[in-house]
Amino acid sequence: MPRNTGQFALNELQLSGMNNQDLADLFDRMADLLAIKGEVIYITLAYRRVAESLRDLPEDIHTVQREGRLRQIPGVGKEVEKKIEELLSTGKLAFLERLEQEVPVSLLDLLQVPDVGPKKVALFWKQANINTLPELEQAAREGRLRALPGMGEKSEARVLAGIEAMQRRSRRMLLNTAWSLGESWLEWLRAQPGVSRAEAAGSLRRWKTTIGDIDLVAAASAAAPVMEAFIQHPDVFRVASQGENKSSVELKGGVHIQLWIQSPDRFGSLLQYATGSKEHNVHLRELALKQGLSLSERGLVNAEGREQLAATEEEIYAALGLPYIAPELREERGEIQAALEGRLPRLLEPGDLQAELHAHTLWSDGRNTVEEMAKAARQRGLKTLAITDHSVGLGIAGGLTVEELHQQRVDIQAAQREMGDALHLLHGTEVDIRADGSLDYPDEVLAELDIVIASMHSALRQPKEAATERLIRAISNPHVDMIGHPSGRLLPNREGMDLDWVAVLEAARQHGVALEINANPNRLDLDEVYARRAVEMGIPLSINTDAHSTEQLDQSIYGVSVARRAWASAEQVMSTWTTERFLAWKNRRQE
Repeated sequence: MPRNTGQFALNELQLSGMNNQDLADLFDRMADLLAIKGEVIYITLAYRRVAESLRDLPEDIHTVQREGRLRQIPGVGKEVEKKIEELLSTGKLAFLERLEQEVPVSLLDLLQVPDVGPKKVALFWKQANINTLPELEQAAREGRLRALPGMGEKSEARVLAGIEAMQRRSRRMLLNTAWSLGESWLEWLRAQPGVSRAEAAGSLRRWKTTIGDIDLVAAASAAAPVMEAFIQHPDVFRVASQGENKSSVELKGGVHIQLWIQSPDRFGSLLQYATGSKEHNVHLRELALKQGLSLSERGLVNAEGREQLAATEEEIYAALGLPYIAPELREERGEIQAALEGRLPRLLEPGDLQAELHAHTLWSDGRNTVEEMAKAARQRGLKTLAITDHSVGLGIAGGLTVEELHQQRVDIQAAQREMGDALHLLHGTEVDIRADGSLDYPDEVLAELDIVIASMHSALRQPKEAATERLIRAISNPHVDMIGHPSGRLLPNREGMDLDWVAVLEAARQHGVALEINANPNRLDLDEVYARRAVEMGIPLSINTDAHSTEQLDQSIYGVSVARRAWASAEQVMSTWTTERFLAWKNRRQE
């Protein structure tokens, strides 16, 4: 998420409107200003940790404050609690106001330039009296940066190129786009002479919802030839930095790729380090220090300076007394403590999935027939496929009238005869939730179906109270089995509905309604934060591709990644259930 720049002003925040995101932005702002000022890294990291915790908080911060639970938020201690209390009660923070008097807030704009971090910003500010981005660009074009300590002509050129690149940079990539690009580069890397292994790292390997830059790591006995081939690749537009073991390039499309290389016997420590997250790695380094060890991308070093190399990540974690921690969990959300206590979950695997419970056909806005979808599901080893075309109210998607819905059953029965026992077909619907929370089909029609998924497709900008009441009304309908793409977001541009997630999740728990993790990379909705809370509350999740074509059935892997980041096991995801178990669950709900 982009940080606030110097254009942001605290007094623009209205007290009544300050929410979790506003507070998170302010703590990121303080971290940036402190870093430019020269504060020690652990303090700035602490503020960033608070910002992330506030963004991930599933409850409204005012509720948490009112109930006296601020200290329960990860990273919030006594002093941070005071700051949050001051912000919520006054809309101001004296600490931040003093900090903004000490450090020009316009310097925050400079942090958006690629390869320009807090130390360089401080250098430009203190040594060259540069306070704004236009001043930095002018100084670079006039050749005034190269004379600064630690700079030079090449460094100056990189700053100017970074400013120019800001105008070309692509937006954050969808997860499938990033993996497609990453895999093509990994294929190229693995074909290079001397490369024994290459893997994705960073946020891509942790399967974050959207991806900025791509990190790759490789094992090679000689790094120099591989690095030279990397920076000379025909798709490279600009070399941002080049080193013996790490180089960064900008592709012609604006994407940045960073490559790290170590010898094969150091590959495990490199992969662990480059995967991150930063907060996870800081905790690991603290754990290592308590054991008299120093941890870096090159391996472990004891107090006597003796190295302990690691060809695999498992060796690093084992050396610190930990079981292997899956990359999706490495966000400093309690995973290290859970590992120490033997509480890590057995995460869902793609091969655990047996059912696709949300799919569309030519009957509404799909591109394939019922039979074609059934054959594709069978080819992928699925045992259950639910045909859930849109309801009549969603005219733009060709929603079915009640009469057409009845006609469709004949089509599904014919496909079932073709499939035999290899695949069980369910007849369902994705019924539209109207703006008032009522459903697009009458109850007597919904009662005839094997599965009812209720989803919101319009009026997505309703006020929070109305939106929440709308969704809870749908959840309360006894015929609704599942809520589809619960927030209605579309990545990367359309935010989800403003919902009271505490109330929504509690309603789902009380009524025994499942929540969908929509695996389409444009949705990935339910968000991992709320998916994890659902797991903790015992609410069933379902990973659905919402496939509108046979090819989209392959997108389930992206939904699995959300479930894994939510600490979900196979048992908690109904997509792993047999048809008989699903129908038994549905029957119990209706008793």
